[in-house]
Amino acid sequence: MHRADTSPWWRSAAIYQVYPRSFADGDGDGTGDIAGIRARLPHLRDLGVDAVWISPWYPSPMADGGYDVSDYRDIDPLFGTLSEAEALIDEAHTAGLRVIIDIVPNHCSDRHPWFQEALAAGPGSAARERFWFREGRGASGELPPNDWQSVFGGPSWRRVTEPDGTPGAWYLHRFAPEQPDFNWEHPQVRAEFESVLRFWLDRGVDGFRIDVADNLVKDPALPEVTAQAPSPWSDQDGVHEIYRGWRKVIDSYRREGVFVGEVWTADPGRFARYLRPDELHTAFNFAFLQSPWEETALRAVIDATLAAHAPVGAPATWVLSNHDTTRHVTRYGRTDTSYALDGLRVHGAPVDLELGLRRARAAALLTMALPGSVYVYQGDELGLWEVEDIPAALRQDPTFLHTGGEDLGRDGCRVPIPWGDESPTAAAPWLPQPAAWAALSVRAQSGDLDSMLAFYAASLRIRRSELAPNPDEFRWLPAPEGVLAFDRGTVRSVTNLSAGPVPLPAHDELLHVSAPLTGGLLPPDTTAWLRPPR
Repeated sequence: MHRADTSPWWRSAAIYQVYPRSFADGDGDGTGDIAGIRARLPHLRDLGVDAVWISPWYPSPMADGGYDVSDYRDIDPLFGTLSEAEALIDEAHTAGLRVIIDIVPNHCSDRHPWFQEALAAGPGSAARERFWFREGRGASGELPPNDWQSVFGGPSWRRVTEPDGTPGAWYLHRFAPEQPDFNWEHPQVRAEFESVLRFWLDRGVDGFRIDVADNLVKDPALPEVTAQAPSPWSDQDGVHEIYRGWRKVIDSYRREGVFVGEVWTADPGRFARYLRPDELHTAFNFAFLQSPWEETALRAVIDATLAAHAPVGAPATWVLSNHDTTRHVTRYGRTDTSYALDGLRVHGAPVDLELGLRRARAAALLTMALPGSVYVYQGDELGLWEVEDIPAALRQDPTFLHTGGEDLGRDGCRVPIPWGDESPTAAAPWLPQPAAWAALSVRAQSGDLDSMLAFYAASLRIRRSELAPNPDEFRWLPAPEGVLAFDRGTVRSVTNLSAGPVPLPAHDELLHVSAPLTGGLLPPDTTAWLRPPR
């Protein structure tokens, strides 16, 4: 692929996230698969992205949508075969697309051979040392070892029945009970994952997205959680030694591989430590995703993000939606446009979809103008919204199950995307699509120059041609209240978040706009790209 600058591709890449179950169904069984991804590679190529990130495709009982892995070196039959995955990687490369795959190192499935061995081996066995087995509290060990709570609701501990049939020890699971946490102090765990990295690098993958990258190392004392003390299960100092080892592995392949970490650390200084030159290349910038659609908040997040990355020379990442979060068309159509990832998801709040779509277009163009890499979640390019009326009987997210329905979970952002050319004999999608999505299908939007699909393709094309020569250049411009304006050298970005139209700053050419201008003025909730005056 052509780039005007000589910096590594991942510093300014546009990366498209595929959630395999919901992207494209190649065999007509209602579930997305590798055959579907292969068939739709032209869509990704024509959209103009540089790489595709594929969420877990490994063998899994699907207790957490594939993030409960039972074998890290194979493909779940639901999606296809290892040979099909290898063919996909080759075909993506031929199409000019790099391939990033998910790796899930914090936990595995309770069906993983190591965990099955640990259950069978019994108390005190070497096999249990790869996990966090502990005796319970109380007179008979009937209480969990501590008060840690699962991300999905309820205690972070589950008691096992020992081989002799008696109640036994407890094991740690920061997520679902079917996802026991690995003990990363164990050398076999470290060696195993370095081997897994090599397995997939040998098959041509270009990088890895690391699930809950800051959670691997726990405080071995397993202390109770207090408001005053740091988290005992995240951002422990020992995690950096792990990633220094991983960096040596990927660098040994002498190609431009990339790690992107799912890092939830809020402290900018500690966040930057993950991005030192001998650790991860990039990490997700969740503060931007969480920000409300408001000029002061967005500017503060942009400033803080760039400041956090500057000391280590790492590129920022910009993302609006993913497989874990409420789709931003819905979020931006609400009165409260912020998104608190550490709290209960908002469901059922009134949504103005017309407003949400307008803001989603503006936000996409704003995001693509910022220095660094940008992520597109499948369906963003179609303007899809969160599906909130999925029947309870069809919901599969463990968050819904373990909170007794108090939190409806993430199924609403995982509904399969519409293509419009599906076979009439194909099974119904594994989660139901709204009837209104027929008008948003790829087929329906193709050829429509006013569609969201055409808008994304044009945005990505102009981003590549106009911004690549200046990957890190950024300068705020004076602007009226409620307006974000900055210069990227070859492109000037202006976003109007105020209540009324505003005049555009001086420019030689209007390169791109998220909504039509009115009388030469930029309407509210609109972003424009301008060529600065010479």
